Amino acid sequence: MKQLDLTKSPLFVIAGPCVIESAELCLTIGRHMKQICEKLGLTYVFKASFDKANRSSNSSFRGPGLHEGLKILDQVKRDIGVPVLTDVHECEQVPLVAEVVDILQVPAFLARQTDLLIACGKTSRTVNIKKGQFMSPQEMGNAVEKVRSTGNSRILLTERGTFFGYNRLVNDFTGLAVMKGFDCPVVFDITHSTQQPAGMGNQSGGNPQYSPLLARAAVAAGVGGLFLECHPDPKNAKSDAATVLNLRDVEPLLAQCAQIASLRKQWH
Repeated sequence: MKQLDLTKSPLFVIAGPCVIESAELCLTIGRHMKQICEKLGLTYVFKASFDKANRSSNSSFRGPGLHEGLKILDQVKRDIGVPVLTDVHECEQVPLVAEVVDILQVPAFLARQTDLLIACGKTSRTVNIKKGQFMSPQEMGNAVEKVRSTGNSRILLTERGTFFGYNRLVNDFTGLAVMKGFDCPVVFDITHSTQQPAGMGNQSGGNPQYSPLLARAAVAAGVGGLFLECHPDPKNAKSDAATVLNLRDVEPLLAQCAQIASLRKQWH
């Protein structure tokens, strides 16, 4: 099994739509993002979910499901030639998903689920653990240990904000340094960090105008990668419409972040 190397560039980028809406949309976004990242000298990973199992409302669109979703992710991987990431919610999904994707993602709400973390670790795929909104950075060391207990040290840790009262997330940048102390690349999720969970009652709100600020600050703080969701028509995105970035706004932001990442390398 060929292992993914994310250290080839000053910064790696995990980006795509929140949920798989169609193969056409995934291919459009994936091709656009690959072109941007190649131009800027950044490593690119495509991301999209086949099932959003924790939507605020039961009536919200969840995605095409496991089997159809994996077909689309495999098509993106083959047609565009980029590594892919998707989330898993149940241990039974893990072996099948690992046959297709390069990175298995453990959602934030499941970051303490021991059996799921161990199942992901046993695949030898890279495992991206999103920090629970209810967890301290220090607690992520326990999640890392669970995956490492399988002999798998290919682990990413992603910061996506911490609950601050109802329907509000805040970002503690000292937590990035704490998580880097676990000897794992740290990723900053610039779109979910602006989310207002269930802030609109039956769906989440957000403040995407702050994503560029957070992205630049996180890169300056030393993260290895950025995680973002993007869409050519954010208002009509079927998931996280309140936080996804417009696809046309991604290149200028990543250009700034690439400059900061290159400058940051000179500080060490």
